[in-house]
Amino acid sequence: MLDLIRERGDPALDAGCGTGRILLPCLRSGLDVDGCDVSPDMLSLCRDLASGEGYSPALYAQHMHELDLPRRYRTIFCVGSLGIASTRQQDATALRRFYELLEPGGLLMFDMVMPYGDGSWHWDLWIEENRRQLDPDFWTPPTREEASDGTEFATRSRVVDVDPLEQVLTMQIRVEQWQGDEPLGSEERTLTQNLYFRNELELMLRQAGFAEITVLGGHDDGPATPASGTLVFLAGRASG
Repeated sequence: MLDLIRERGDPALDAGCGTGRILLPCLRSGLDVDGCDVSPDMLSLCRDLASGEGYSPALYAQHMHELDLPRRYRTIFCVGSLGIASTRQQDATALRRFYELLEPGGLLMFDMVMPYGDGSWHWDLWIEENRRQLDPDFWTPPTREEASDGTEFATRSRVVDVDPLEQVLTMQIRVEQWQGDEPLGSEERTLTQNLYFRNELELMLRQAGFAEITVLGGHDDGPATPASGTLVFLAGRASG
């Protein structure tokens, strides 16, 4: 990502920046990067982490399809966020907002795990018989993370449904907080994810105004092939 921004130029926008997983390394490299995310809580943590290192990036609590920012960008990147907890129309609108926020000659980059890709665990659920066998009581083994106050968070997830007609995956995520062996509380959320294929995304990009589109087979700059489980889309706004 750092090389991409250095090549295409800043200022840059990290769309769906979360707590700053990518934004913070960009700031450490001296790049001018803003961030946006739908979660004020995640932005608050991102701001605290950045402030602790002496940075004060501009962070905006806005949906991607409602972006209204005070400046334009040479580079916009969206890693692992497009299509999550949104409608397909909102995703199409988000691409148009990205186009409008780019300077002439600017570049949009985003990635998308293909429904059939290595990072996908639900391809078999496109078959009706397999969907009928979903276990409503199944949860993945917990992933555990220790908080700064010494408590521990355990996160589990499960697939609730895959709708192959609408191309939508529905998941539930459960987070439990523990103090040693004592449970302190839990929270469950339902999350939807729109499932896309390459040609559909290229069409959406062209409808948003992009004419210069390159599709890579992952983040290693190689061309996309049928074996590419994750695709990276580079879409440029014309200079003129």
